[in-house]
Amino acid sequence: RAAAVLAVSVAFCALASAGASAQSSINFSGGASIDPEQVYAGVSWTSPDIGGRFRVRPGIDGGFGNGLRLANINVDLIVKFPLGTSGWSLIQGGGPVITVSRLSDYDDAPRELHAGGSYLFGFQHDNGFFADFRVGGGGFVPSLKIGAGWGVEIK
Repeated sequence: RAAAVLAVSVAFCALASAGASAQSSINFSGGASIDPEQVYAGVSWTSPDIGGRFRVRPGIDGGFGNGLRLANINVDLIVKFPLGTSGWSLIQGGGPVITVSRLSDYDDAPRELHAGGSYLFGFQHDNGFFADFRVGGGGFVPSLKIGAGWGVEIK
């Protein structure tokens, strides 16, 4: 069910932003989270510019550790602010988070569905490298995620 929601969100964003001039990208990221203490890896899609500097960035990541497995589905609205001619941009934004959790210490542990939100702050270079901090709130949404990754433009 969560995969269907993500697929519909991505399709909507792709259709809504078809006339934008900037390129979209697929982003691969990884890092660590605090509360719960975990490592995570994920993938996201960033839309072309929508109405200026705004972009939509839905994504999914999986966290492992601390006796818990988490799958986080984010749908973020982000804005990019170029930092002069350096090639770097400040990115910030946020949005809703759906988290599917499961205790990893028990084979028959049920999966639980939780909802929350998060705020994103980071930096991105024109070559695709990015680093960000994500502050979250809500059931099983990690309180702080620190990550880095690489974005590949879709031409």
